[in-house]
Amino acid sequence: MTTGVFFRGLIWILSLAAVGFAIKTSGLGSSIDKSWIDNDILGQGFGGELLFVGVSLLFTAVGLPRQVICFLGGYAFGLVEGTILALLGTVLGCIIAFFYARILGRGFVATRFPGRVKNIDVFLSENPLSMSLLIRLLPIGSNLVTNLAAGVSSVRAVPFIQGSAIGYLPQTLVFALVGSGFSVDPELRIAISVILFVISGIIGVSLYRKNRHGKSFDSDIEHKLGVDVEEYKKT
Repeated sequence: MTTGVFFRGLIWILSLAAVGFAIKTSGLGSSIDKSWIDNDILGQGFGGELLFVGVSLLFTAVGLPRQVICFLGGYAFGLVEGTILALLGTVLGCIIAFFYARILGRGFVATRFPGRVKNIDVFLSENPLSMSLLIRLLPIGSNLVTNLAAGVSSVRAVPFIQGSAIGYLPQTLVFALVGSGFSVDPELRIAISVILFVISGIIGVSLYRKNRHGKSFDSDIEHKLGVDVEEYKKT
């Protein structure tokens, strides 16, 4: 391992720890809620929209749940605009995390964990757009880990981000729908959202099983979903 790679990796690790500590001590995750929307976003026009997107990208870039942002987007702006703004913030958060890992952590992680990086490369490199889309459609998995893992791999940025944006859309729409009905007919909208979430999850798992071509992105996730890589390879 070269000295340059070592120090970039050290900076990467320390900065991740610093971000985690800052989130824990600042209460960022708990402060992004309905009250924040009521006080700082609603009635603020374009400034409110810009602030929402800015906070959303930071919120999702550090690994906090993007579903919260989608819910609040629907609550603040309604289904259509809330979906668009929440999706924009989430995609920008994805871009930040991806390039953060690529610039600071790529060489260090590739040197320390060559097998893991190789698996990621194999899974994403042949068709990064469609394979990234498959990952995002799954009902479980860490958004942050996926972004960082892709960043340290050799996958091209543009198709990964494009596939992620498309794959984010179903859940963004579902949770924005819940948020948009928070004050009006919440039971109906929540019921519809639950149905849509289940359907999108089933479709996501089905597409993943069918189109991953025996490749594995995360064995733990696949185990939880009942996906057997070895069995698939035998068929």
